[in-house]
Amino acid sequence: MYDLLSEAASKRPVAGNQDGSYLTLKSNFALVFGVIQLCSGSGTVFLDQAYWQRAIASRPTTAVRAYILGGIAWFAIPFGFATTLGLAAVALTDSPSFPTYPNSLSPSQVTAGLASPSAASALLGRSGAVALLIVLFMAVTSCASAELIAVSSVLTFDIYKTYVKPAAAPSSLVFISHVMICVFGLTMAIFACIWNAIGIDLGWLFLVMGLLIGGAVFPVAFAITWKGQTAEGAISGALSGLAAGLVAWLTTAYQYFGAVTVETTGEEYSTLAVAKPRAFSWETTRSINAINCDDVSSPNSLNDRDNSDRRNLPTIQDEEKEIQDDVTAEEEPAKLNGAFKIACIASFLLTLIMDFLVPIPMFLSHYVFSQGFFTAWIVITFLWVFCSTAISVILPIVEAAEFFKSLSSKIFGRKQQLREG
Repeated sequence: MYDLLSEAASKRPVAGNQDGSYLTLKSNFALVFGVIQLCSGSGTVFLDQAYWQRAIASRPTTAVRAYILGGIAWFAIPFGFATTLGLAAVALTDSPSFPTYPNSLSPSQVTAGLASPSAASALLGRSGAVALLIVLFMAVTSCASAELIAVSSVLTFDIYKTYVKPAAAPSSLVFISHVMICVFGLTMAIFACIWNAIGIDLGWLFLVMGLLIGGAVFPVAFAITWKGQTAEGAISGALSGLAAGLVAWLTTAYQYFGAVTVETTGEEYSTLAVAKPRAFSWETTRSINAINCDDVSSPNSLNDRDNSDRRNLPTIQDEEKEIQDDVTAEEEPAKLNGAFKIACIASFLLTLIMDFLVPIPMFLSHYVFSQGFFTAWIVITFLWVFCSTAISVILPIVEAAEFFKSLSSKIFGRKQQLREG
């Protein structure tokens, strides 16, 4: 691999890279892309309703741990794919098994995301392409499922229940949520067809989404950290940020490339362009979905339901225990403060290491990997992927071991009772 990448650098040097090499972090366009990714990635995660719903539904102590581990596990995706299939696509371009042999992938094919499938096909043939298709299908369906639920919840509770029908019954809300899932799913499909028809690819969307959503990051952040934030300030801040981003984006594309087209607006340098407070008591947020004792059903009304199906549900006691745990956590600020400190320390250290301590010195030193250093890089990559596998696959099984043990004992205990009866 090292020899093939060195040979590829001599045949197809990369503009802006040290000696045109693929084995270096001294890449001008990579630096620009990294800055864009920091902005767009922060906005994408911070403004994603799916992340908010999961965080709010979890206890602070467990949410902090889950998001730290999740972030570490997620990094294996770009790190592992870029190091393996990304570099393999470069190294195998001159191989007769490469799909575009004897030509290399065009820039449009690369931005369309065809580098990984081409490398998988060259390495493993049709089975490699099928394996990558399965991976992509699982990733897309997982993300789409989370977004469908998140957007449906926003449209149902924040719009329909708040402004259209505040007294909506639970059954009505369930029906509306199902309708909204269908509406948003159809909307995603329509936009995907439109982007494909007009020549918008994944690379363009990835670079542009940051400037489209970045203006709302600080208004949302202030909404939960500053009591002086106002509704007018949040709305105007997000809209003015969007307007400023669009103006800077299109102006830079025209000044640098002389035209405003899909191609010029998708360039790295184009997308890189970058009220009086009143006190808020936070009572509004605390009252969201608050439990009202007056609304609790009476015993007689509960008896009208199918108690034979409900009395045996094991989640009732679990939910009561979780509610009690939440109350306990609220009554113990030390736990919340501890979780907050852990989140701050982990965020600072991970950002410092991943964004500055590792890449910046290697960029400034113009270092080109030796074969030994490249080998160490590959080893670290695979260790990270294995760590991600442990977090994503093994850890949930370990954490749920007691549940499965209890479930098994109840199942087999019930069977034993039936036999004895």
